[in-house]
Amino acid sequence: MQTELTQSGKLLNHDGSLAQVGWARQPLLDCNLEEAKFYSLRFLQRYRIKRWDYYAIFTPQYFFSATVADIGYAGNIFLYAMNLQTKELHEEGLVVPSSRNIVLPRNSDEGGTHFENEKVKMDFSLADGKRHVSASWKGFHNGRGIEAEIDLICPPGYESMNIVIPIGKRRFYYNRKINCMPASGTLRYGDAQETLDPATSIGSLDWGRGVWEYSSYWNWASASGFLPDKRTVGLNLGCGFGDLSKAGENALILNNRIHKLGAVPFDYTSGDYMKPWKFKDEEGRLDVTLTPFKERIATTKAVVIDSEVHQMFGFYNGKAIADDGEEIIIKDLIGFAEEHHARW
Repeated sequence: MQTELTQSGKLLNHDGSLAQVGWARQPLLDCNLEEAKFYSLRFLQRYRIKRWDYYAIFTPQYFFSATVADIGYAGNIFLYAMNLQTKELHEEGLVVPSSRNIVLPRNSDEGGTHFENEKVKMDFSLADGKRHVSASWKGFHNGRGIEAEIDLICPPGYESMNIVIPIGKRRFYYNRKINCMPASGTLRYGDAQETLDPATSIGSLDWGRGVWEYSSYWNWASASGFLPDKRTVGLNLGCGFGDLSKAGENALILNNRIHKLGAVPFDYTSGDYMKPWKFKDEEGRLDVTLTPFKERIATTKAVVIDSEVHQMFGFYNGKAIADDGEEIIIKDLIGFAEEHHARW
């Protein structure tokens, strides 16, 4: 049984334990990471706490993603873009010792995210029912350069997928996924510039905070798009991490409302990732297949960090059942699914 949280409060008790475990439609809990207690020496706590903001945006021409992350003993800044017509994909990243110059907000509905050095500048901010993504990487892709000034529509009434789960006895994960945010603004990549129309461009946010095991593994799948009747539709699916008995992140997102799903196994061939990925829940509410058209392989190896992700871009096709019984036909909904191994 999944536990839906409805009461606001603190994420952690004074002894470092989770105050609540479950899922919610809104970010109800104050992320008081200063109360984390899993090492006897308090000054070591910060080196195991992970925090990140990951934005992903689909336009008619491009997929664009920007991330600012602090994994405790280092920062990780990365940006990648793919031309959806040619399938050309390019990615660049930085490992930042001691997470210098990285600013991340305490909670997902407040403050701003910032990083800047001589190569790259990223700012993620909130104002007037919008989330603004500003990114500039002048030397990106052999000097082609990339710049983004994008607004994502996200008024307070939008629902999102929020989970709070334990990982082992002393660790935890607090995560918010916001799908289906219509996007406007501009994206310049080299000599090409695209003006984003919120009727055809759409974005999502993966906001994570927590304390993970050093060796971790997870699957994640996500999609955001539009139905023929102009309603927004999205999927968020995940497994492979923590204790999901009270809160999984599986959901159909329809017109920015969460339709919670139960367990959804990831049926795919590890090592042969271009084969179809199938997703079918146990309650008969979801039956979709992702047919990949592009594999992104990203690796990070830096002393104590060893990460490898296979992120498959493709089209979802199938059907889903909303809470009121409406059958939603999903046809060529663009999105991705991934397998991720990390020692961090």
